[in-house]
Amino acid sequence: MSTVYDFSVKDRKGNEVSLKDFAGKVLLIVNTATGCGFTPHYEPLEAMYKEMKDQGFEILDFPSNQFANQAPGSDDEIHEFCTLKFGTEFPQFAKIDVNGENADPLFAWLATEKPFAGFGKGLKFAALSKFADMNNKAFGDKAYIKWNFTKFLVDREGKVIARFEPTVDMEEVKKAVAAAL
Repeated sequence: MSTVYDFSVKDRKGNEVSLKDFAGKVLLIVNTATGCGFTPHYEPLEAMYKEMKDQGFEILDFPSNQFANQAPGSDDEIHEFCTLKFGTEFPQFAKIDVNGENADPLFAWLATEKPFAGFGKGLKFAALSKFADMNNKAFGDKAYIKWNFTKFLVDREGKVIARFEPTVDMEEVKKAVAAAL
């Protein structure tokens, strides 16, 4: 069985980074966008990071422009936006595809380990689901991630233990991270 440590990703400068560098830490791996209705998630993410990083917690941020072109900037522009607007200090990697033929293998694996189980109940969630389905139709069976700010919680052994859609309250995410620590 694979673990997150079997993967390598590219940092913002294009350098290869082995996720083995994060061995023994609890990880929250997130696909993000700077122009999304969920972009304010950066604020509680950064607060959680500051509060828990000394306990062995890392957030790994992967911008993606595959959802209604909500992350159109360069890696440097995205990083500047996040650091200036939200004061983010957690690692931000190169912009990637999370769906389709060119999906980053890490995200294909994460989504296989914890498949999509819905956005929740109610009119707002049904509307997002319909919009996401239209957006992701082009990716067919390789539509691994349904929308920006999908979060995967990985334990200290490198196993995926939870998936949080962007509609999940950030307090619930924080409780799960604290429990994993």
